[in-house]
Amino acid sequence: MDRATGRRRAGLDFARRTLVLQLLVVLVVVGIATVAYGLLSSSENREEAQATALAIARTAAEDPALRAAVTAETADPATATSADLADGPVQRTAEAVRERTGALFVVVTDDRGLRLAHPDPAELGQRVSTDPAAALSGREEVTWATGTLGESARAKVPVRALADASAGGDDDGAAGSASSRVVGEVSVGFAAATVRDSIGVDVAAIAVVALLALGVGAVASGILSRRLARLTLGLQPSELAGLVQDQAAVLSGVGEGVLGIGPDGRVTVCNPRAAALLGLEDPVGRTLADLDVAPVLRDAVAEAQAGAAAGSPSLRAVVDDRLLFVDVARVDRDGRDLGTVMVLRDETDIEAMSRRLTAVTAMSTALRVQRHEFANRLHVVRGLVATGRVDEADSYLAGVLEQGPVAFPTVDAGLVDEPYLQAFLGAKAMEAEERGVALRVGPGTLVRGILVRPEEVTTVLGNLVDNAVHAAVRGSRADRWVEVEALDDGVDLHLAVSDSGDGLAASDAGRVFRRRPDDVGAVAEALAAEEDAAADGPAADALAADAPVAGGAGDRGGADPAHGLGFGLPLVRDIARRDGGDVWVADPGGPPPHAEAGAVFCARLAGVVEPPDADPPTADDADAPADPDPDPDRPDTRDPDGAPA
Repeated sequence: MDRATGRRRAGLDFARRTLVLQLLVVLVVVGIATVAYGLLSSSENREEAQATALAIARTAAEDPALRAAVTAETADPATATSADLADGPVQRTAEAVRERTGALFVVVTDDRGLRLAHPDPAELGQRVSTDPAAALSGREEVTWATGTLGESARAKVPVRALADASAGGDDDGAAGSASSRVVGEVSVGFAAATVRDSIGVDVAAIAVVALLALGVGAVASGILSRRLARLTLGLQPSELAGLVQDQAAVLSGVGEGVLGIGPDGRVTVCNPRAAALLGLEDPVGRTLADLDVAPVLRDAVAEAQAGAAAGSPSLRAVVDDRLLFVDVARVDRDGRDLGTVMVLRDETDIEAMSRRLTAVTAMSTALRVQRHEFANRLHVVRGLVATGRVDEADSYLAGVLEQGPVAFPTVDAGLVDEPYLQAFLGAKAMEAEERGVALRVGPGTLVRGILVRPEEVTTVLGNLVDNAVHAAVRGSRADRWVEVEALDDGVDLHLAVSDSGDGLAASDAGRVFRRRPDDVGAVAEALAAEEDAAADGPAADALAADAPVAGGAGDRGGADPAHGLGFGLPLVRDIARRDGGDVWVADPGGPPPHAEAGAVFCARLAGVVEPPDADPPTADDADAPADPDPDPDRPDTRDPDGAPA
């Protein structure tokens, strides 16, 4: 049994337990209500039986014929036989009342408590089984007692002499005045079984209603249990609590950003990392349309929600100058759509390291070529000396000194004496030559010191040169070139890179450092296409230059694709500004005949040069504030926040 099946069975057990508990609650409530109703009904029926018995006894005691007969029997103290009493008027009257009312018995006694009327003729003339003192003393009495006919609800009412009642004027059946003479009593009773039968009928009715209520409760409980099982996805409460704790721990502990979107498009989960990467504040409960989220992310979520597949291809996006690798996947369980999960990974630092590695690799390749060439030259010199041809060796060395370092295709490479820059520009010149672009060193180049942070310099310079080569390839000028000028100023290095491309549009000069491409994946495809074209030579590269690039003119990005395909320029600017330097657009340039050349990018890197005959720069020197615009005569093309104007 797998974990999902185990959880599903556990969830069903929980649903069953919930159903049983609900049924027990309904059953207990119905039982309590039934018992309470039975007790109340029993009490009411007993009281009703006693009240009925009292009313019948009063009526019988007020009957003039009965009063006269009882008075006559009382006046003659001789004891009549049961046969005489059975045929007497008192017995006939009492039996008639009993038959009409359905009472268990109607008993009439004289003033001594001897029965003058009784349903059982054998009991006539006998003393009653219950004490008649209260009634014979002139008081009415209502009791629940057991006599010769069994347990019953009974009432006893005094019978007053007819003459006395006439004299006293008290014929209304009440207790009478103190002068009225009691000559007997009437006792009326209803069997307890009759009362209980009435209670049974009532209880049966309430029991039927209770069973109906129990059935309705069972159905409702079943529906609630099924809904509970669906809402909890078949998980036990302990599992739900564990999931919540695990979710909080995982979401807070992972380095990736996690954003959960429900089927209705509202954000249900957002960990702190996702909020920081996307710049969101309190996004839970809001829709993506209400949040300031990049359109490419909204489109990816919509595609995942509408698609049949569980996931969508990974994509890369630039958000607030951060390069994000994004995975979007739809989540469902047992065919139920639970929404979409977006995982965000910050690859800005990885991209920066990759660019640095590319620059260092290019520089090391150039140095390796130089080392190999110099080794070959040394072998030549050694061979000449070993064979005694000293004069020829001397002439060969003189030629090497005149020729200089290895012949890279860098125009005016001799203007650069710094070994790292010399090797790096040589390597870039070879790459540019493969694409039909000439890399040259500008006449204003003068670097007297030694680079102490060459990887930082080559990262920034490499990005600017790559963009310039790309612009030259895409440009409309037949002569494709890129010019690099470098000038050190103490511990700082100033760079200027220009090209023969078509420059930057006026509206794009202020946006190249803060581009927001909607699809960086398309940019990556464009770069790959250019690399393939470069491998096929300048002609194929020219064809690739006509291919559309995401973020290009007329595309969603809107900026010139020739400079900065989405994240390179923001990264190199961050590198430069980290130590007080900067990167900016000195001249946007333009296509012919409106401008003589393409765009000019400048960079100032602080604390990367060790001046000649000076100690290496310290961390304090690198952290010291520097003038962001070293050339006061250069027009300021940056806006107040440092971006190009």
